[in-house]
Amino acid sequence: MDRPTVVVLCGGRGTRLREHSEAIPKPLVEIGGRPILWHVIRIFAGHGFEHFVLCLGHRGELISDFVRSDGLPEGLSIECVDTGEETPTGGRVAKVAGRLPGESFCVTYADGVADIDLDRLIAEHDGHAAQGALATMTVVQPELQFGVAELNGDGVVRGFTEKPRFDGWINGGFLCFQRDALTYMGETDVLERRPLERLAAEGRLRAFRHEGFWGCLDTYKDALTLNDLWREGSAPWKLWG
Repeated sequence: MDRPTVVVLCGGRGTRLREHSEAIPKPLVEIGGRPILWHVIRIFAGHGFEHFVLCLGHRGELISDFVRSDGLPEGLSIECVDTGEETPTGGRVAKVAGRLPGESFCVTYADGVADIDLDRLIAEHDGHAAQGALATMTVVQPELQFGVAELNGDGVVRGFTEKPRFDGWINGGFLCFQRDALTYMGETDVLERRPLERLAAEGRLRAFRHEGFWGCLDTYKDALTLNDLWREGSAPWKLWG
């Protein structure tokens, strides 16, 4: 089965992870002895995706070195493209538009992992596209970092719920686009703002609800949590053999 090209946004500085590492870019922070980028690529490769375009920025040369030497599955086509040190996320996608064959493509971040069913995501996106949609965004309900106090109307604390799930939905970072969506992305655009907001306003953005595991490597605490899951052999995102 032909799979769309996967654009991986790898340009971030990871400022909230500086206490963990200042010498490497965020996509190379390790989980279980392998860069988080390795895990992201393996999630997609495990579902049959073969062509990847990495949008590089901060310390991009180190990511290129990793791709050349660090044990990714054979048979993958991985292009490393310098999209600029300060280019926003939408601008990075716009800059690699010429490297995206076919009528659709995927976009993801180099810091998020999930036990996501990518087959179902692609199938739902294709169905949405047949109805005129140009984009499908995976949405998740993350676990809150703190316990929540349960109050009655008089301010009496009835109890606590330990780290419940957020009752709204946020962008989970696994997105599918039709080629025509590129016309919404300029080189100065933050993907999550004007492009997605315009698509939503026009009714051309759909949601794919993922209710399983989702984790984002945003802080040092996140790195500890993901490493603990991997060390214990219970990493839900490890869908490959």
